Amino acid sequence: MTRVLPFLLTLTFISLCSVAQETATPFRKGTYIKVNSTTLINELDVYLEQDLSQKLSLELGVGGIYTDYPDYVFMKRIDIGQRKPGVTAEQFVEGRGLGFRAGLKWYLVRPDAAFRARGTYFQPVLFYKKVFYPYADVTYGGQIFREDGDKNVYGLQLLLGRQMQRNKFVIDPYLGIGLRRKVYHYTDFSGGDGSPIVRSNGELASILPSIHLGIKVGLKL
Repeated sequence: MTRVLPFLLTLTFISLCSVAQETATPFRKGTYIKVNSTTLINELDVYLEQDLSQKLSLELGVGGIYTDYPDYVFMKRIDIGQRKPGVTAEQFVEGRGLGFRAGLKWYLVRPDAAFRARGTYFQPVLFYKKVFYPYADVTYGGQIFREDGDKNVYGLQLLLGRQMQRNKFVIDPYLGIGLRRKVYHYTDFSGGDGSPIVRSNGELASILPSIHLGIKVGLKL
């Protein structure tokens, strides 16, 4: 018994020292690169997140838009009485563009520094997208006229998410609500069959609410 007691006291002391050392581990800022897997149907969104402190991080994103098909589905296939721009189905599908995002993550629940890439966060996000629609040739009275258009999207998102890390692999599911303003500019022509050809330069603006649900995946650099 006299030999066992010193051994137990030594083991307890070592355990307490180990716990104290883990608790005192300083926070180390991390950098993460992620891709939004839920937007791959129409664009490639790449994000870079940088820790600013144990509670805050800055996330910047850039996206390459290779089709505006989801907007075509909403504008052409779903009719809720909304006004529609003078953009053809082919122009929607073949639309190309860029998007930019900036968000500040505030970690509401963030465990010990040893798991600093995990936590529940609130994130306001500002974003901007520019989509260019290809030319569409139309024929009136034996003449060929060229129609074109573009779209600007400005928006705000309020997201709630949970970022988790396994070794260097990061998964970041989120959900939220938002508000966006779309502005279409387009040129189209009408007339023919004996009537004069009329060129119209149209603009259509709308403000719509939005719901967001997605998963970002990536790596800790």
